[in-house]
Amino acid sequence: MKKIRILILVTRIALGGLFVYAGVQKFIPKPPRPTTEQGVELPDHVVKIKAMIGGLKGTGYFWPQLGVVEIVCGLLLISQLYALLGAVILVPISLNIFFFHLFLEPHDVGELVMTGFYFLVNLALLAYDYPKLKFAFLTK
Repeated sequence: MKKIRILILVTRIALGGLFVYAGVQKFIPKPPRPTTEQGVELPDHVVKIKAMIGGLKGTGYFWPQLGVVEIVCGLLLISQLYALLGAVILVPISLNIFFFHLFLEPHDVGELVMTGFYFLVNLALLAYDYPKLKFAFLTK
C-alpha cells in the first residue's frame, strides 16, 4: 500500500510538472520560422495544425488562458493537497491534446502514444481517488 502511495505521489508530481512546463511554454515567444518558398505546398495535416493553433492564438485570449489553466492544474497536482481538483480539471485538456494528435498527426505514432499515456495517467489518478469523487456521481 505504501508503494502505491509513493507511485501516486511521483505520478502527480511528474504529470503536474509536465503541465506546468507546457503552460509556461505558451508564454515564451518562439523565433519566427523561415518561410517556405512560393509554390511549395504544405502537407494537408500541417495546414490543419497551423489553422487550429493559429485560430487559438488569434482569439487573443484562449492560448494564454490555456497556459494559465495548465500551470494552475499542474501546481494543484504538485501540491498534493488539491491534486484531485487538478486531475479533474485536466481531463478535458489531456483528452483534447490526445485528440489533437489522433486526428491531426495520426502518422506520428510516438506523439500519439505519449499523449494517450498522459491521458491514461490522468484517468488512473482519478481512479485512485474515486472514493473521494463518488459522492459527486452517486446520489445514494
